[in-house]
Amino acid sequence: MTFKFEEAYAVIKRIPKGMVMSYAGVARQCGRPGAQRVVGYALRALQTGSTVPWWRVINSQGRISNSSSPDAPERQRELLVAEGVVVSEDYRIHLRLYDAEDIVYAKLRRSRARELGA
Repeated sequence: MTFKFEEAYAVIKRIPKGMVMSYAGVARQCGRPGAQRVVGYALRALQTGSTVPWWRVINSQGRISNSSSPDAPERQRELLVAEGVVVSEDYRIHLRLYDAEDIVYAKLRRSRARELGA
């Protein structure tokens, strides 16, 4: 089964403002555990002006690991801080405080239940 970038985008769009998810968490919520690299590829493929909140995706160690351009980590930090996320000087985020995977899981569950009931 092919992992379409749109699947990752749909999950990422459900991450609430002021929260984050790991690449691995996004992959799990897409039903593709272990496909975190594909999530990274999907984010790298985003066009300028996209409505996908790419800055809310970090690595599983709770760090910004965006390398799409030299200023990308700092830009990601700025966007997260603007949403109220505390980001350390070495680009770390406290995952236990800001991880949205459980929230996104619940949103996806409700969405799927509505689809089945319709």
